[in-house]
Amino acid sequence: MGLERYRQKRNFRVTPEPDGDHARASGDALAFVVQKHAASRLHYDFRLELDGVLLSWAVPKGPSLDPNDKRLAMQTEDHPIEYGDFEGVIPKGEYGGGTVMVWDRGTWLPTTEPREAYAKGRLKFELHGEKLRGGWSLVRSKGAKHGPDSWLLFKEADDFARLGAQATITEDRANSVLSGRSLDEIAAQADRIWHSNRGNHGAGGEVVAAARGLDVAQVAGAREAPMPALIEPQLASAVTTPPSGDAWIHEIKHDGYRMLCRIESGAAQFVSRTAKDWTATFPSLARALSRLPLACAWLDGEVVVLDDKGRSSFQALQNALAGTHVPTLTYVAFDLLYLDGTDLRGAPLIERKRLLEKLLAAASASTIRYSDHFAVPGPAFLENVAALGLEGMVSKRADRPYQSGRSTAWQKAKCKRRQEMVIGGYTDPEGSRGGFGALLLGVYEPDGTLSYSGKVGSGFTAASLDALHATLLVIERKKSSFRNPPQGAEARRAHWVDPVLVAEVAFTEWTSDATLRHAVFHGLRPDRSARDVMREHEVDRLEAPPPRLAKSTPRAGASSDKGKDGVDDVRLTNPDKLLYPDAKLSKRDLVAYYRAVATWMLPHLRDRPLSLVRCPNGWDKTCFYQKNADESADASLDRVAVPGGDVYMMANAPAALAALVQMGVLEIHPWGSRSPRLQQPDRIVLDLDPEDALPWEELRRAVLVVKALMENLGLVPFLRTTGGKGLHVVVAIVPSYGWEDIKGFTKAIAELLERTFPDRFTSKLLKVSRRNRVFIDYLRNAEGATAIAPYSLRARAGAPVSTPLAWEELDADVRHAHFNARNVPERVRTLAHDPWADVDRSAATLTPALMARVGYKVR
Repeated sequence: MGLERYRQKRNFRVTPEPDGDHARASGDALAFVVQKHAASRLHYDFRLELDGVLLSWAVPKGPSLDPNDKRLAMQTEDHPIEYGDFEGVIPKGEYGGGTVMVWDRGTWLPTTEPREAYAKGRLKFELHGEKLRGGWSLVRSKGAKHGPDSWLLFKEADDFARLGAQATITEDRANSVLSGRSLDEIAAQADRIWHSNRGNHGAGGEVVAAARGLDVAQVAGAREAPMPALIEPQLASAVTTPPSGDAWIHEIKHDGYRMLCRIESGAAQFVSRTAKDWTATFPSLARALSRLPLACAWLDGEVVVLDDKGRSSFQALQNALAGTHVPTLTYVAFDLLYLDGTDLRGAPLIERKRLLEKLLAAASASTIRYSDHFAVPGPAFLENVAALGLEGMVSKRADRPYQSGRSTAWQKAKCKRRQEMVIGGYTDPEGSRGGFGALLLGVYEPDGTLSYSGKVGSGFTAASLDALHATLLVIERKKSSFRNPPQGAEARRAHWVDPVLVAEVAFTEWTSDATLRHAVFHGLRPDRSARDVMREHEVDRLEAPPPRLAKSTPRAGASSDKGKDGVDDVRLTNPDKLLYPDAKLSKRDLVAYYRAVATWMLPHLRDRPLSLVRCPNGWDKTCFYQKNADESADASLDRVAVPGGDVYMMANAPAALAALVQMGVLEIHPWGSRSPRLQQPDRIVLDLDPEDALPWEELRRAVLVVKALMENLGLVPFLRTTGGKGLHVVVAIVPSYGWEDIKGFTKAIAELLERTFPDRFTSKLLKVSRRNRVFIDYLRNAEGATAIAPYSLRARAGAPVSTPLAWEELDADVRHAHFNARNVPERVRTLAHDPWADVDRSAATLTPALMARVGYKVR
């Protein structure tokens, strides 16, 4: 082992790769790294630290989590330890020229003496990485096809293994663990990355940053990157009791217009939550911000009007924007997201605020103000805020990065209850009152319908009544847009309007019939999109992983053509494109299919993160997994932050199903847990996967055995087809245990069945153990694992559908395409009863005693 071959192949005056002369100390733990390398051909460089170097293998197809996949690994020259930090571009013409990504990294633990095992050509070890975990083997190949440097890399059969489509880790998690970037993004930013940690600053900002004394490049989590064209804001979840603890800081909640500010080339631009340009509304503030000592930046803050006691007033802001006399507007900045070539969103909040305070130190406090924070107990801070007559507070995790969308890392508590509402109509005035009597209000439900939620008749002036009435007359319509419009006298004197205006109201409480009590009008919210207004469900405290996030900004130019049954705001490009050529099913046909099953399907998707199989050119062409949301995803797809910081998509409305079809999604795989309790599963899935040649009758008997066991435990099992050769048994549970306990419990079930019926069941992953048996895949219940959704299509011939069944339907062989996109709509139309109607109501409470009956002891 040594670096002689490595150095002989490189010209270090040209390539940014390390020369190995200044190797870092690695400590006691042995490092491993997997680098994704787009050279003449894309491959993965698998490297293990040993004796001061990185032993290296090129793996053309990359690692697989399926123990049945033995991947070719060609041994290459040893690399220096510091190469494990290299992410960048090797110049064209140099050895290995192309883009390099740090795809995974961590530590490795040999299970035998590593030097001896390496010399014998049989390394067995455990990986503790961000993507790769558990037992692995590297074995020198005995065949002569690839020469003496050929090895095989494969996963051991353990709890971290996956089979088939679930094993495609290189597709599921394609981006860098070092920077979060794709290969294309790394290549595009080649002048602003790694280069032996020499600290390169883009956009000409290094001189400006140095002049201000801001050590931006030294902040942990910051990375050099081009100026983002648009940033989706982070939003707070509503709570009644703010959090306490050293991890939290608290800010005053300002009562104004939330605005991000983009500054570039001496000009400032205000961007609302819905990505609209508001610069023309606040020209004086834009001029003030453009004079800040920086080259380019993104700030987050609130435009407010402050009284003489420093309190913000939304009504005063409304009056200022409507009147001829405009008082001083102030931009209260509370976050710094980007500065002079450095993206700060990955840095901890406390560091971003430190830099922001320095940046604004010389700014005029009358127009630009830094939003200070307080490290005190949350409930005590809320009491002080209420005593000062302020609107409320926002609590934020000081150690967290900036995360677009709604998250429990930010939590808002109000002194008075406030809610944005959609105006769906108004009533006639009575007595001497002019304009109108009351506004009829509503909120959107997750299924896309507008729900009537009460009325507001106070808080108006004579002038505001007349002005708003004039606006309402322009948008009148004949029919109500509410799914449950008011009845009786209220309906007889109602005038309906297009649901496009958003009002902000204060109120005392929600009544038992989900309407507002004692509502008071505070003003219109032109900075809000009506379609995004949903009821804010406040909870006592949010310590769990984040709930559903706000919808993303719609793509420019997206169609807003309305479709029936709520499938709207989604434009199909190339609607006649065949995604199932054999079945002659186009995008348009698939949207029609999901319209037909949406009512039956959505309850099983709601508030669940999704893993998606995309086949843009059809099921028989290249398909790939997508989990993380990106900017191209339609606004109808809700977002949710999952443990670890990734942001996934959720399908909570019919329009979201159409949006998935537009993306070329053919398979929808939801988590077994719901937001906001993502760490506590509420469904158990036992995947019965038979050997290919196993007769239907044997599978039917096996699934009935599983049903009997579940019922014997006091659980209620439900059955569905998979669209393939197997069946799923699903049990709803009360979310009270974590993933490890649920996985352990289901593993114990699988092993109990294997011990009791060794000729019928196996719990082993390897295919050789499945001869004439049914494999019980309990790993569907591991954190991050998924199973096909009820009524989801499969990317297979004939457009098969995963279909819920009644147990008495097991007489016929229902595997593969028995149920498909052609016949399932007719099935749901004619069935007298949804076989899964009671699945959520059947949720059982697991106890240690119940789990002990199958041999599992709660951790």
